[in-house]
Amino acid sequence: MTTSPALSVRVRATTWEAEGILGFELVPLSPGEQLPAFTAGAHIDLYLRDGMVRSYSLLNDPCETHRYRIGVNRDAKSRGGSQYLHEALRTGSVLTISVPRNNFPLDESSPFNVFIAGGIGITPLLSMIARSQALGTPWRLHYAARTRAHAGFLDLLEGWRGQPGAEVQLNFDQEPGGRMLDLAAVIAELPEGAHVYCCGPLPMLEAYAQATAALPPGRVHREYFAAKEAASTDGGFSVVLARSGRTVPVRAGQTILDSLIEAGIEPTYSCREGVCGTCEQRVIDGTPDHRDLVLSDAQKAANDRILICCSGSRSRRLVLDL
Repeated sequence: MTTSPALSVRVRATTWEAEGILGFELVPLSPGEQLPAFTAGAHIDLYLRDGMVRSYSLLNDPCETHRYRIGVNRDAKSRGGSQYLHEALRTGSVLTISVPRNNFPLDESSPFNVFIAGGIGITPLLSMIARSQALGTPWRLHYAARTRAHAGFLDLLEGWRGQPGAEVQLNFDQEPGGRMLDLAAVIAELPEGAHVYCCGPLPMLEAYAQATAALPPGRVHREYFAAKEAASTDGGFSVVLARSGRTVPVRAGQTILDSLIEAGIEPTYSCREGVCGTCEQRVIDGTPDHRDLVLSDAQKAANDRILICCSGSRSRRLVLDL
């Protein structure tokens, strides 16, 4: 598999953050070196054993370049990544990771930021909180988890309490007297001109989409950790590689990525679910059938890019800049 630019890091510390959640601090191999800078909301890919590649959000302050911090929830439906990190990764281990990329950036022009997190979805929002605080932008966090014991990084959030412009609201729906976070009420109470960010499980993101439907799209931001719909595997079209002139048929049951790999071509990819953006390619001609959760509605309407791990083609021929 072809990968994006990579670097080696060492696990400096492993921390228990909540039930099922571990934190990992990653540092350069040589003391005193710096890691590539990143922006709030960014993520990195971890290249694990047997070709596994998994993406995790950076949760630390973007001003820190001496380390990266990630949080990993042990998923009961794990495809091997979170299980491996929880069971096999140890302090001192060396990992290969990608440079940071950002599909969920913070709009630094906003007069007020409202963050909504469900479970491990808190991780990309933590770096946004740190950046908002540095910019002097007031912010409010709504953090939902089943119980306090399942809510990670509460000590980090406690450090923000009482800071100017900071507001933290916790919601534990499975504790006595608890109830589900009322997203409609949260959106109805948005300050004038506020931007709102959400990251969490699919049911939360679906409710969030409904609650924010009337807001200007430019003020509404979200990030998915899992696919929302099945990948396009209808096939019946051809992909033309503009740089070589080669034509690759996409058969029924295959994604574009599957077809290219079968043909001996190795484009960059990671999640295979359309949530990380690693496999994005430029479209020169043809009409994609978009299935990803990375591109905005405006980007999809432009039909000039595609995530080949999950999206297909509405035209019989799709020309890519490959």
